[in-house]
Amino acid sequence: MQKLTHFDDAGRPRMVDVSEKAVTAREAIAEGTVLMSAETLETIRLGRNAKGDVLAVAQIAAIMGTKRTSDLIPMCHPLGIDGVDVELVLAEHPPRVDIRVKVRLEGRTGVEMEALTGVTVAALTVYDMCKAADRGMTLSDIRLVSKSGGKSGTWKRG
Repeated sequence: MQKLTHFDDAGRPRMVDVSEKAVTAREAIAEGTVLMSAETLETIRLGRNAKGDVLAVAQIAAIMGTKRTSDLIPMCHPLGIDGVDVELVLAEHPPRVDIRVKVRLEGRTGVEMEALTGVTVAALTVYDMCKAADRGMTLSDIRLVSKSGGKSGTWKRG
């Protein structure tokens, strides 16, 4: 059984010491989806949401979320993120916004949590901006797609 790294030998929570790890190029990609009604999707597509440009605000929110991950998730290291790419795509069947966040840095620890947080914050933002019209939206399939760098190397979802 693999040992959980966020607990010491006495079972107390701890922040992992990464000071001895090598600095390497690290990247993580996460994705998620916001399912919605066809009417809500069309409102976003036409830019007619009363709160403004849903996709632009969600893109900014994703970037902000990646940068604030250590403030939100206990034991996450504050990281000097080198780059964040956010892609939001409108899709018809079923009506949805697909979200993809790629985070990069040169550092001692990975950016998986930052990519996942970016996707989640973007999805929450889409929900918040559209909830007056569609409270039935569903945040779905938030997942890590791939990560690279560090001692454990590359991992890709099958």
